[in-house]
Amino acid sequence: MKILGIDPGLRTTGFGVIHKQGSKLAYIASGTIKTPDGDLPQRLKVILASIGEVIQTYTPDCAAIEKVFVNVNPQSTLLLGQARGAAICALVQADLQVAEYTALQVKQAVAGHGKAQKQQVQDMVQRLLALPGLPGTDAADALGVAICHAHSGDILSVLGGLAPGLAKKGLRMRGGRLVG
Repeated sequence: MKILGIDPGLRTTGFGVIHKQGSKLAYIASGTIKTPDGDLPQRLKVILASIGEVIQTYTPDCAAIEKVFVNVNPQSTLLLGQARGAAICALVQADLQVAEYTALQVKQAVAGHGKAQKQQVQDMVQRLLALPGLPGTDAADALGVAICHAHSGDILSVLGGLAPGLAKKGLRMRGGRLVG
């Protein structure tokens, strides 16, 4: 399975493509999409078109994108949300299933704890994918999102398989806990 990871940003959007076979992960490609200074609609158009080109080039089977965190500056959060929206539009336009993960989930999946620094994420991505060099921060974050999805997909499929049996027994999830 090929997974496309996206780290959205209005100035720079990172992307990373990995291949998952069983429990093995392999690097395919990564990079950044830089938008020119200018008006917002043109920048969003660049993100939409560029992610479309990445999809066409690497033909991923699914995609994962980082969720927006609420910033101190509400205007920055809104702009980031719009960039993320353009990226999601490109993904769904290509009929890809899209998973969403918080930065905390990505850091935990890649570095083992949710408070990992950017450098730690870069180092772990390099190690997990056996890269010859350190990826840039935006590309490393995007690869981290793809890695997070590769690991989470296994857990979600196991839980999805268990759900019908648990429901028959009258059990369900509430607040992250199994209750009867």
